[in-house]
Amino acid sequence: MLNLTPRYTSTRVDELPTALQPLAAQSLTLARLYAGRGITEPDELETGLAGLLPAEMLHGVTEAVRLLDIAIDDGQRILIVGDFDCDGATSTALMMRALTKMGAVVDFLVPDRFKYGYGLTPEIVELGIETYRPDMIVTVDNGISSHEGVARAQADGIIVIITDHHLTTKQTPPAEAVVNPNQLGCDFTSKALVGVGVAFYVLGRLAKLRREAGKSTVQVSQYLDLVALGTIADVGVLDKNNRILVHHGLNAIRQGRCCLGILALLEQAGRDPKQLHAQDFGFVLGPRINAAGRMDNMRIGIECLLTEDWSTAQRLAQELEQLNRTRRQVEGEMRTQADNIVAALAVETDNDMDEASDVITQSKPEKKAVNGTDSNSTRPDTAKRSIVLYQDDWHQGVIGIVAGRLKESHYLPSIVFAPADTARTDEGDAIKGSARSIAGVHVRDAIEQVAERYPELITHFGGHAMAAGLTIKRGNFDGFVTAFDEVMAEMNDDVFAEQKFTDGALQASDFSLWFAEHLADASIWGHGFAPPIFDGIFEVLSFKVLKDKHLKLSLRYPDVQYPIEAIYFNFDSDVWDYRAEQVHLLFQLDINEWNGKQSLQLMVKDLAVVEQG
Repeated sequence: MLNLTPRYTSTRVDELPTALQPLAAQSLTLARLYAGRGITEPDELETGLAGLLPAEMLHGVTEAVRLLDIAIDDGQRILIVGDFDCDGATSTALMMRALTKMGAVVDFLVPDRFKYGYGLTPEIVELGIETYRPDMIVTVDNGISSHEGVARAQADGIIVIITDHHLTTKQTPPAEAVVNPNQLGCDFTSKALVGVGVAFYVLGRLAKLRREAGKSTVQVSQYLDLVALGTIADVGVLDKNNRILVHHGLNAIRQGRCCLGILALLEQAGRDPKQLHAQDFGFVLGPRINAAGRMDNMRIGIECLLTEDWSTAQRLAQELEQLNRTRRQVEGEMRTQADNIVAALAVETDNDMDEASDVITQSKPEKKAVNGTDSNSTRPDTAKRSIVLYQDDWHQGVIGIVAGRLKESHYLPSIVFAPADTARTDEGDAIKGSARSIAGVHVRDAIEQVAERYPELITHFGGHAMAAGLTIKRGNFDGFVTAFDEVMAEMNDDVFAEQKFTDGALQASDFSLWFAEHLADASIWGHGFAPPIFDGIFEVLSFKVLKDKHLKLSLRYPDVQYPIEAIYFNFDSDVWDYRAEQVHLLFQLDINEWNGKQSLQLMVKDLAVVEQG
């Protein structure tokens, strides 16, 4: 049987939160799902824009809006400085679209990640001055740590407004205005806004101010397609505020009320906008926009989101599609190399453990603490608690994706480094790392602990709980690996044991197309509001293996009058037994479309053969 953790421990209707019990009339399963995600009142499920938190709660927003209002009225040259990921691209496009409609003189600049690095650096400011001669710089999705860049801009008399969402434990830069829900002293109750969400709030407050003053303005809610895309692509936590933003952006795209670039990207992907789901922002649209920043320059992605010409949108979407294919190829090669390195390290560790075990067995030592934990074993606890890799020929643009794949397959915090410049790989040259983490390990804070203990190791860093970036010298790589492992060794063992959650068993009536469709649209599912996942014991009617790696099953479930089809992609052949009569599955409900027909399908996430007798 599978070892699973229930999200909601009761199944009785009368034990659901009282306010949710009426929902049980529609579906006990749905009411249980909400309760398992901390929803206790129906108003927490409301999606009206009136339910959004007020912009006035954001520290610094009033001053930022005042300065932007003056800049528009006075014809000041405004330069938007974005980031090179999908959140940065959507933030930049949103600022450009809304400010232009309000009558602003505005341009944008996105750093080439391979030349200038991240944030409002002095070099970026100088490039901006040389190219655009701005009176004002507005950052989106960056800037909260850019003290030197702010100083460089202000030295030329440029007003700086920072809009960002990244975490910081330090004082904010002395810009003329800083808007970031995660800055010290900000009481905005949702800390989950991503960069495009912060930009939306600033622009919404500015539009309201100008509307009340009878000035040129715009309805900023018409751009929620961009907000939804950036929020999901940046893996923003889907609290109520973010669910509202994504809900309206998703509906806008389904109705065709969105920028042409999104429609062109969906056309390239062969997807129908009317059938779009929130997860598609992360799996379909996000990677194509991100490919520009990873493989070339994010300007292509932003221009795709800005164009008002359909043929231009199609051409740019095609360029992004090609870049994404190149990205997949490069990523595949790097993943293979990374997997081989991890496998080799595992063999090396096993050999070391065997040698150590031989020595210990011969000397018969007393039981003692090993690596800070009480050990009753004669085998030393040398299990790695992180994966940190680097190669001279790896591509900086895809290290984050590779780190994410390693994290998923090994359930360990993973950091992948590549040269900042592949032509410079000496000991003193910079290498850039991208980190992805597991629940319970705040990777940005872990990197900060390393920086505090060993100030010489890290040049700079930043990020979130689940993802972070850093720059070190190549010669410091081994020292960083040791120091990071040291921090990981201090954490509790249970943090590194992956918990697999389940929303429990389905009722027989839930195995239907209607329920699968209803479930998909019952909420905005994603990070922080996990997509529904169920488990159950099924009788195996038949099975076949497709392409030597996918397991297709035909199943029977109690009181369901028809066979239920299931697919387990890239299944572990070690856990399957062709003689299996019953299986315990962890699965998601899905709708399979084939030759214009729809059918219910279970997407298997884990499987255990039930022993008979």
